[in-house]
Amino acid sequence: PSFGFLFDIDGVLVRGKTPIPAAKTAFQKLVNSQGQFLVPVVFVTNAGNCLRQKKAEQLSHLLGVPISQDQVMMSHSPLRMFKHYHEKCVLVSGQGPLLDIAQDLGFCQPITIDTLREKRPLLDAVDHDRRPNILVSVDFCFKPLSVVLFGEPVRWETSLQLIIDVLLTSGYPGNPYDQENYPHIPVLACNMDLMWVAEAQSPRFGHGTFMVCLENIYKKITGKELKYEALMGKPSRLTYQYAEHLIRAQALQRSWEQPIQTLYAVGDNLMTDVYGANLWENELASAAAAHCRSVLVCTGVYNPHTEVPLDTRDSITETVFHGHRDFRFDPGLVEPDHIVPDVDAAVDLVFQLENFAP
Repeated sequence: PSFGFLFDIDGVLVRGKTPIPAAKTAFQKLVNSQGQFLVPVVFVTNAGNCLRQKKAEQLSHLLGVPISQDQVMMSHSPLRMFKHYHEKCVLVSGQGPLLDIAQDLGFCQPITIDTLREKRPLLDAVDHDRRPNILVSVDFCFKPLSVVLFGEPVRWETSLQLIIDVLLTSGYPGNPYDQENYPHIPVLACNMDLMWVAEAQSPRFGHGTFMVCLENIYKKITGKELKYEALMGKPSRLTYQYAEHLIRAQALQRSWEQPIQTLYAVGDNLMTDVYGANLWENELASAAAAHCRSVLVCTGVYNPHTEVPLDTRDSITETVFHGHRDFRFDPGLVEPDHIVPDVDAAVDLVFQLENFAP
């Protein structure tokens, strides 16, 4: 094969924990009778609340084909490359096995919001029922030198408060705010999705919504912009560079000698899947080995509730930009190369475009 697939998960293969029927059909076409993939496939998800091994096991069960962790790219996967942060103490925000995820990525001294709250109980004051009855002094030897936002947390008010505390005290939460320390300590963020689709009829808040809250609180207090050292997860360039690396590693492992010329990014979200693929194509493809084509499915965030238009140029009008603050809006970047009903139709289309007969 001279092409590979980058599959989104939520809204393409599943809705919440419910499989989308077309997914299993599609993947029967992508493997041989031994369960080996006929083309390189990477699952590129903006989820970040579990280890990639766990996600690979979930996908294997869901799709009925063996998926390895090397085929799974979480929103936080590019953090493996940020080695100069790995030795430092980092405050991590999100949910799931955060310490395990951070350590798996190479971080040696991660500290969670919950641990910080335990060590500095006076900082978390919004919920009256969680305020400490007895004031105790707790030794706190950690000094977070950076903040890593893995995904949306459970108690937003606690995470927002403590992250602001760390940023405005240069890693000494509990100290008085010092707004002269600007720019603040580095912030690395994974997954900028404003919304995502689950079983509910309309999309749900994503980590991007939490980031909007954090950015606006910081600016309201300081009058200055919150700065990010790095943004990863779709649609960032970093994510697509890393995904291409994984695709090439698969081809090499299988001793496929034909160069991979085209990547097909199959997703359900104009602001992440389509925008990211088009951004890669416009700004990176000339320097990279592979072109990237976007294939939009109608089973997730994007759902026209009408027949799939034959001419995609007439199909998309985006008047409100749901992408992240630090990304420019360009109508051309949210124009998919192809629109199909579901992931099974996406696989059929790509096989047809590539004249590929399994």
